[in-house]
Amino acid sequence: MTKHNNTFLLLLALTLAVFFLSQQVSNANGTSSKAITFSKDVAPIFNKNCAECHRPGESAPFSTLSYKDVRPWAKSIREKVARKTMPPWHADPHYGVWANDRRLTKEEIDTIVAWVDGGAKEGDPKDLPPAPKFPDGWTIGKPDIIIQMPEAYTLEASGPDEYQYFEVDPGLKEDIYVQRAEARPDNRKIVHHIIAFVRPPDTGGKPRPNLSREEMEKLRQRMEKESPRYREGFLVRTKPDAPVVDDGCASPTSGRFTRGGGQEMENGQLLAGYAPGMNQAVWEPGTVKRVPAGSKIVFQMHYSKVAGSVQKDRSSIGLILARTQPEKLVHTFGISNNMFLIPPGAGNHRVTACWTAKEDIHVINFMPHLHLRGKAVEYKAFYPDGRTEILLNVPEYDFSWQTVYYFKQPKAIPAGAKIMVTGYFDNSTKNRYNPDPTKAVRYGEPTYDEMMIGWMDYTADKERAKPSVASKE
Repeated sequence: MTKHNNTFLLLLALTLAVFFLSQQVSNANGTSSKAITFSKDVAPIFNKNCAECHRPGESAPFSTLSYKDVRPWAKSIREKVARKTMPPWHADPHYGVWANDRRLTKEEIDTIVAWVDGGAKEGDPKDLPPAPKFPDGWTIGKPDIIIQMPEAYTLEASGPDEYQYFEVDPGLKEDIYVQRAEARPDNRKIVHHIIAFVRPPDTGGKPRPNLSREEMEKLRQRMEKESPRYREGFLVRTKPDAPVVDDGCASPTSGRFTRGGGQEMENGQLLAGYAPGMNQAVWEPGTVKRVPAGSKIVFQMHYSKVAGSVQKDRSSIGLILARTQPEKLVHTFGISNNMFLIPPGAGNHRVTACWTAKEDIHVINFMPHLHLRGKAVEYKAFYPDGRTEILLNVPEYDFSWQTVYYFKQPKAIPAGAKIMVTGYFDNSTKNRYNPDPTKAVRYGEPTYDEMMIGWMDYTADKERAKPSVASKE
C-alpha cells in the first residue's frame, strides 16, 4: 500500500471518528439539533421558566408563548441562555439552597442552543403544550382583596424622579392574615417601584405635647437642621457634610432601617413590594402576615418620568388570605446602613450593616437592595458559639433584577446571632451604569444616589398567631 493510500485511510478514519463522536454528543443531549423544534422541545422550557415575565402585559420585551413572537429573538435568546444571564439568577450556588432558583439545567441550555443552531424551527403546532394560565394578570392567583390607590396620579413629563405617598383605608373590621401578596403597577412606563406597608391604628402610648403653631414650627426647623437628611423636591437625600459611617457594624444605630423623610419603619410593617425582576410574596401555609383591624395601607410610589409625555398611574395590591389556621407570623426587616459615603472613582467600596437576633428565629428569604453603583452583596451569620456562615452571596449584583431569594427550608438563626450585610459599590468609570463617577455618593431615594439594605422575612420561633382566628374558607 502506498504512502498516499495510508494518508487517505488515516483521514477517512479521522473523519468517521469525528462524525460518530458528534452523533454521541448529540444523543447525549437528548436529540439532534435537526430534530429539535419550538413546539415539542423548547416551548415547555419557556413555559416553565420564562412565561411569568415573557407574556403580554408584563415587563419583558417579547412573549415566549408563541413561535411567531419568539422567532425574531432566537439569536438573542441563544446568547443570553448560553451565557446564563437569562433567566436572571445572581446567587452564588456554593451558599444556600433556594426554592425559587431560576437557573436552567445543562440539558435545557443545550436544547435551546441546539434549537437555534439548527435553524430555530417551529415543528408541528400540534406538539405545542397548553400555555400556562395567569388569572387576571396576577401572578399569585385571583386575589381575595384588591386595594387600589385612591385615585389616578398624574405625573408630569419633565423633571426629576418623584416619591409619592398615598394612604388607603381598606375598611378592615377584623384582623386579616395574608398568605400571598402582590403589588401590581398600573403604568409600567413610569412605576420604578412600589412599597405598600401597613399603618396600624393608633393604640395610644405617650401623649404628645400640646405645642402652639410657633413652637411646632421651631421644633420642625430644629429637627430639619439636625437631621442628616434634606428634601429636594419630592426626594429625600443625605446632606453632603453629614457624618460618615461606612462600617455600620461598628455603629450603635446599625440595623435600623429608616424610610424616606427619616421616619423609622417598625419591623413587620412591609406588606408587598414591586421592583423590576422582583418575585411576589408567597409564604408557606400557616405562615402569614397579619394586618390588624383598622389599619391603613400606605403606597410608597417611585415614579420615573417619560420625557415629553404626561402619564397617569393607579397601581394596586392584591392579597390572598390564609386558607388554613394561621400559625406563624411573618416579620419583614431591613438591615441597613444609611450614613455611608462612596468616594469619587472608588471601584470596590465596602459598606456594612449588622443586626443581632434577640430571640430564636427562622429566616424565610433575603432581598438585597442597592442602586446603580451596587456591585456585590453578602449576608453572613456570626453565631454565639463562634461559628460563621455565609448565608447568601451575590457576587454580581444587578439593579435591574430585585430578586427575593427564598430558602428551600427556612434557615434557623439562634438568639444572639449577628447577621452582617456587606455591600460593595463601583463608583468608577468601569461601571457603565454609573451616573457620575466624579461625585461622592451618599444614601438617598433617587437611583443616582445609593442605598444599602438587606431585606429579610423571618418568623419568631416562640410567637404564634392567635388560635381563635378563623381562616378564610
